[in-house]
Amino acid sequence: MKHLALIPLWAAGAALVAVAADHKQPPVQPATSFAAVEVHADEKVAIAAEPYDTKEKAAIFRVDYLGHDVMPVRLIVTNLGDHPISLSEARILFLTADGDRIQAAEPDDVERLMTLKEKRGGRIPMPNPIPAIKLKPKASDKEIEQDFDTFEYAALVVEAHSTRAGFLFYDVSGLVHPLEGAKLHLRQLRDADGKELFYFEIPFDKYLKSKSRAMN
Repeated sequence: MKHLALIPLWAAGAALVAVAADHKQPPVQPATSFAAVEVHADEKVAIAAEPYDTKEKAAIFRVDYLGHDVMPVRLIVTNLGDHPISLSEARILFLTADGDRIQAAEPDDVERLMTLKEKRGGRIPMPNPIPAIKLKPKASDKEIEQDFDTFEYAALVVEAHSTRAGFLFYDVSGLVHPLEGAKLHLRQLRDADGKELFYFEIPFDKYLKSKSRAMN
């Protein structure tokens, strides 16, 4: 680790830009590597939630979701057991501090939200009688669909002793501090015999506390 200090700042910055420009999934690590994780030892499953709540982290996407009140949350599921588990019927909700339940957005949902935002703020007013200047939209439907194809969580089955990861996108418009007191709630996960596992409820405060410690 001490050798990192020898890397020029311009080179480190260039590396970050290169990674972001690739628009690739981050490397997959076990759920237990993350701060916001819940482990069910008896059922041999660990699930973590990692919000991408900063511009630096969210640079991997083609679209500025945070700027449009969409919170990308990376879901990491680790199967510690000897048999596969199924998420084909899973319900994965963002529970706000007030108890509201937000379902993961589909590309159409994000496209509609982006369009509304652009209509509200996509003009530069000019003195009369000059009409307002209309700004080019910051995101296209194609870019949103490409992001969902690349990043959305898609693994319906997590095989024995493996980890699957991907992103879910939540509309958190109207929430000043969406992560504070909020949780990611998962239910209707099933084992190889079709038996429903106990629900998971992962507090985002765990992530916020680890983030705060890292900054101090």
